[in-house]
Amino acid sequence: MIETKDATDIKEIDWSQWRAEKHAVITYIFSDEKVLLINKKRGLGAGKVNAPGGHIEMGETKIEAAVRETEEEVGLTPEDLIEAGTLYFQFSNGLKMEGTVFISYAYSGEMIETDEADPFWVSVEDIPYKNMWEDDLLWLPHVIKGKKIIGRFIFDDDKMLSYSLDII
Repeated sequence: MIETKDATDIKEIDWSQWRAEKHAVITYIFSDEKVLLINKKRGLGAGKVNAPGGHIEMGETKIEAAVRETEEEVGLTPEDLIEAGTLYFQFSNGLKMEGTVFISYAYSGEMIETDEADPFWVSVEDIPYKNMWEDDLLWLPHVIKGKKIIGRFIFDDDKMLSYSLDII
């Protein structure tokens, strides 16, 4: 299934030629019908609700980055990570970012608040989409249902201008 929304006032991107400048990961940990989210304190998306994540460092695999970022931001170590999708973001300021979505149903460690994130558990039914990036409402429910996704999004600051979403 493919969903799309295009704004008429933006230049269309040839996604087959598009290349990300930055690569990132985001990790959703699920436990007892709840999901771990964070109030993001700094960086891209500061002030929004998100999941732990961040940039992949040189020489690091996606999974290594997902584990490291989650540990750094919330003190938990996700286990048995499952790759759930890829998100491509083009921002009007020129930023081109590719993000890999991971999910986990097991973790170890003690949850902590850090200078980057204030973590909290929330029921899957009560995910605060209105406080998240606009694209999350489009793809996260599919990931929660066990689907894989590929999403392409164009943003002007934090306003989504267009998207395409493949649900696999």
